[in-house]
Amino acid sequence: MYYNKDARIRVRRHAERGRYDAETVEAILDEGFVGHLAFVEDGQPYAIPMLYVRSGETLYLHGSPHSRLLGVAGEPGAVSFTVTLIDGLVLARSAFHHSVNYRSVVVLGTGHRVEDRDEQLEAMWRLVDHIVPGRADDARGPSDGELKATGIVALTIAEASAKVRTGPPIDSGRDYELPVWAGVLPLAIVPGEPRPDERNAAVLPDYVRDYRPGRWTPG
Repeated sequence: MYYNKDARIRVRRHAERGRYDAETVEAILDEGFVGHLAFVEDGQPYAIPMLYVRSGETLYLHGSPHSRLLGVAGEPGAVSFTVTLIDGLVLARSAFHHSVNYRSVVVLGTGHRVEDRDEQLEAMWRLVDHIVPGRADDARGPSDGELKATGIVALTIAEASAKVRTGPPIDSGRDYELPVWAGVLPLAIVPGEPRPDERNAAVLPDYVRDYRPGRWTPG
């Protein structure tokens, strides 16, 4: 399956890094959980970070029902959502050729506010379990009042493209002869030691003690 590869979503700079297959796009979306929603209100552009989770071809975005963002994104219409994962610093022999190994996705789609209670509950369960697998079945679910205090936007993925950079630095000409270290410094999210709340009355669950962020290796 491929997402629509038209001019609006096609990667232009370093087009060889563009990926349009659903497997790549969805793998990147599923590894991340923070993205940026871009929109324009009254002529002013905004890009706001949001927690999200993917369910099929829908992204559920989480925020306050009173925020400007939810007011705009919750209205039927086109929006843009981006996710970026950083995998390493690419250190070249010349400053010009320094780079970053990364995986990113740009989504174009239409959003609407989720009003159905069952869909709200399902979206919130998925979000919690996406960020910390196993947590959603352990924690108390939201009350009706908490649901009213939470805004959820469903963003249908109409078009999407991924962009991936992997590998070592690419220097030029005689720069390879310079006595300067070159290579890749890998970066990853590494969990620290869990810090229990001072009023904690439960044992440390396995899903917290053994938490490891998901990783994907591009083919």
